Amino acid sequence: MSAATTRSRTPDRLCAEAVDFARAAAVEAAGAAAVGEHLGVDAEGERVVTHYFATKEWAYRGWRWAVTVTRASRGKQVTLDETVLLPGQDALVAPQWVPWSERLRPGDMGPGDLLPTDEDDLRLEPGWSGADEPAPNSALVAAAEALVEDVTAAEAESGELATPTARGAIAAVAEELGLGRARVLSRLGLHLAADRWEKDYGAQTPMAQAAPASCATCGFLVPVAGSLSQTFGICANEFGPADGRVVALDYGCGGHSEAAVVPTPQPPAPPVLDEFTVEPMPLHPDPDSGSVTETDPAEELGYT
Repeated sequence: MSAATTRSRTPDRLCAEAVDFARAAAVEAAGAAAVGEHLGVDAEGERVVTHYFATKEWAYRGWRWAVTVTRASRGKQVTLDETVLLPGQDALVAPQWVPWSERLRPGDMGPGDLLPTDEDDLRLEPGWSGADEPAPNSALVAAAEALVEDVTAAEAESGELATPTARGAIAAVAEELGLGRARVLSRLGLHLAADRWEKDYGAQTPMAQAAPASCATCGFLVPVAGSLSQTFGICANEFGPADGRVVALDYGCGGHSEAAVVPTPQPPAPPVLDEFTVEPMPLHPDPDSGSVTETDPAEELGYT
């Protein structure tokens, strides 16, 4: 190994003594008000020394100016290599840079944002893109064209508007079945989605642990299609904590449709009306006996 690639432990004497020369370089780069006291030297290699000066900039507390000087072999003239501002041990530095694909979290996207996916994204797999469609001279194409002609003729005989149709085309059938996409979810993508949904709205959540019943028996559950239909559904209870979200069938909350059914109040009994018994209604009760006596109206008027 050559001497140029090894790091000398002892700084070069002439380079180490060039403190004023290094300070002048730092002042020229940042100004006299930004350069503080000399902090020391560090040997970078053969006849290569770095001088450190404290910085007085409040925005760079703990940083230091690093001025690297060198000289030629058998030369006494010290020359400037570079002047940079470097962080010290107590400096406040930004965290290590992380690619955006690793920094992105659910919910970070906003209106107008685009989230590209890699061509080899493991969450996706090729769908039906039409690449497997038969050649124009294939017998399948001829059969499809014949089917289209028969359908058109039947529409003309029935009086309906005979318009060109692609009912017999493979592309139309694929689109009708939901297969007309370049890529679809792979098994890995389905498992990752299921794990996320199960974590947020699954049986192990505190809400589900305290629920009186599971979503599998709730009337507010909207079933989903596909391979996840046996495990997940969509909550449609506007008062529930998962309204409009995909929930596991073993999830639950207090808004279960059958958890607390309000009982129907009993109707009041009909009033009893006795139309056969006569009840006397005295006008003036007897104050002495405490009983009620009837008074002749003629006596009260003085006709007797």
